[in-house]
Amino acid sequence: MITIKSKPQIDKMRENGRLLASCLHEVCDHVAAGVDTLSLDRLAEALIRKEGAIPAFKGYNGFPATICASINEEVVHGIPSKRRILSEGDILSIDIGLVKDGFYSDMATTVPVGEISQQAQHLLQVTKDSLWQGLEQVRIGNRLSDVSHAIGSFVESAGFYVVTEYVGHGIGRELHEDPQIPNFGPPGRGPRLRSGMVFAIEPMVKVDPEPTRVLDDGWTVVTATGGLAAHFEHTVALTDTGLEILTLGGEERRSG
Repeated sequence: MITIKSKPQIDKMRENGRLLASCLHEVCDHVAAGVDTLSLDRLAEALIRKEGAIPAFKGYNGFPATICASINEEVVHGIPSKRRILSEGDILSIDIGLVKDGFYSDMATTVPVGEISQQAQHLLQVTKDSLWQGLEQVRIGNRLSDVSHAIGSFVESAGFYVVTEYVGHGIGRELHEDPQIPNFGPPGRGPRLRSGMVFAIEPMVKVDPEPTRVLDDGWTVVTATGGLAAHFEHTVALTDTGLEILTLGGEERRSG
């Protein structure tokens, strides 16, 4: 069942989204060759706690860290480590969440480490643009699968592949609520979108069509062939006036 949020609840989630975006942007500012991902994780936790919030992922189903730090072929759920040192040309996906005043916020981005390959640049741009394609379909009266179809068809037209094993989701008093939001499928299906719905929409895109697999750590998801993957995510609310992106930073732009 999809939980409809009240205006005061969305107000709280808006503030949480603003805080989370600020934390993630500061963490991204510290991404550079020679930096280990555990240092980024510790920074993220300090920033979140400074705001009076709690890291949403740490301890969630046993996950040991504040951020998921996924490098290159790692799709999602990469565990930060002192031994994972970033190198020039890497791409790093950072997934981050917090909870404050009983409500969750969730977002992700993929950032370059120095100069990256043309393929990597294209992958990042397509993945980010696919998120915006999906967000454009978050309108009162549309069907939920209109969002999924917009993302998947855009990615396919660019010659890449969406990850099918992991999906977006509702969010609110729980990190993962109904509904699940795949990044693929036909349009015109599923529940109609209405004011008060809040979603975390998160395309994960890879360069190969093969199914992903999970490493022996039980968490880190990787591509089958070692090809690159990228991940972007926003928490969004649908209100009487339309779509509101709760985790949108002031400096972010559609084509940025």
